[in-house]
Amino acid sequence: MTPAFLRSDRCDDAADLDVLVVGGGISGLASAWWLQREGLSVALWESEARPGGKIRTDLVGGYLTEQAAAVLMNFRPEVTQLVAETGLDAHKAPRDAAVKHRYLVDRQRLVPVPMAMGGLLGSSLWSARGRLRLLLEPFVGCGGHDAETVSEFVTRRFGRELLEKAMEPFVSGPLASDPDRASARATLPRLTALERRYGSVALGVLLHKLAGRRTACPTESFSFAGGMTTLVRALASVTGVGFRAGLRTVGLEPHTSGWRATGTGAGGERSILARQVVLSVPAPAAASLLAPLDGTIAELLKGIAYAPISVVHLGFARAAISHALDGAGFLAPRRERLPLNGNLWTSSMFGGRAPAGHALLTSYLGGARQPHALDWSDERAISTVLATLEPLLGIGGAPAMARVDRHGEALPLYYGDHLGRLAAIDARLERLPGLHLAANYRDGVSVCDRIAGGRATARRVAAVLAHRPRAAVDVPNCLVLAEA
Repeated sequence: MTPAFLRSDRCDDAADLDVLVVGGGISGLASAWWLQREGLSVALWESEARPGGKIRTDLVGGYLTEQAAAVLMNFRPEVTQLVAETGLDAHKAPRDAAVKHRYLVDRQRLVPVPMAMGGLLGSSLWSARGRLRLLLEPFVGCGGHDAETVSEFVTRRFGRELLEKAMEPFVSGPLASDPDRASARATLPRLTALERRYGSVALGVLLHKLAGRRTACPTESFSFAGGMTTLVRALASVTGVGFRAGLRTVGLEPHTSGWRATGTGAGGERSILARQVVLSVPAPAAASLLAPLDGTIAELLKGIAYAPISVVHLGFARAAISHALDGAGFLAPRRERLPLNGNLWTSSMFGGRAPAGHALLTSYLGGARQPHALDWSDERAISTVLATLEPLLGIGGAPAMARVDRHGEALPLYYGDHLGRLAAIDARLERLPGLHLAANYRDGVSVCDRIAGGRATARRVAAVLAHRPRAAVDVPNCLVLAEA
């Protein structure tokens, strides 16, 4: 009987491809895009019926809501290049030029904080003592240790006030983490690197500017017409990547040609041979696939915790909100004891996010600060957010739209010696040549980080394959592009 992987509807030994990417979230999509740009034949298997992972845009009653990332904050040339070469420049939705600050909650009131670091000292948020402590940062000696937490690092360099009023809400909000447990080197790699190199964060930033060593890529914040799903669709439909939705990878096996991957879907089981495999799935899923190959790697991956998040979208008639909504939204420090971590004013940042005369407010519950909020009913989540927003924003009236999205494993938490854990994983991976991990539990969780990480992965893979015979395969003949 002919083996399953040699049947006519599957790729056989003579039709090897260069790289199989497992996982169609932003990490996998970006990796696949950069891989095909290297001239490699690429297939991508995604277990869900649509690409993008947690990134998803929904149109609800005229409101454009985002289940995960709502804005792309870019300072990386890799992102600029990808957006340009995919033709997405024409679909960019820049942040409204009038939005120049965000707010922080301080003593139950909203205080504006400039987005530019240069204006930070002038904010009314700081006490005289706190402002003086910030100015003294260049004179603080180097210190710390490999296991230093975010709280320890920020307090040591900038003082307790900056931690409590600004850094803690950032780490607890957008990163859904706990600064008392998060690794400083893994969570704040750029800041800790500046201290190591220049002895001071502020001095390092200044020297970079004076030396003209800032990236040529301008810092900008934007989304896309139609939301972040526009980015996902562009990456999933790129020529040169055989994207397959609804195909769950259930096995990986070393092969003389590289790796044999087995997947199951509505069409049954199929196998494929690839010289290299990139796993761009969450740590628990990667652990499950790797357990039969290396139990130590699997256990290390299982040790990576994830934070749950509930996203509450509320739409209002603009006249029902007395606040000017003249910023990007607000973050809530832990010491304010509010039930939500932050609130994004999406319709203030980008046009077309709400019907005319209306506003869209997106709130974030849960994270490491309050993980049990994931279990709240829609009614409780919505009423809790309403009770919090009403006095802060001067809301009078019921919402015209309400929606709740939930993610049980929203974001990985870079706790403990996270970099040591990754180094141990990488050391073990050397025993499994041709296997790579590219996901948001390494090198940052933002969309920009994932796009840059995809490029780094593609370069590593291309460097390996440059020393091996190239595959000659028309990927779409092996894998049919599935509609999302």
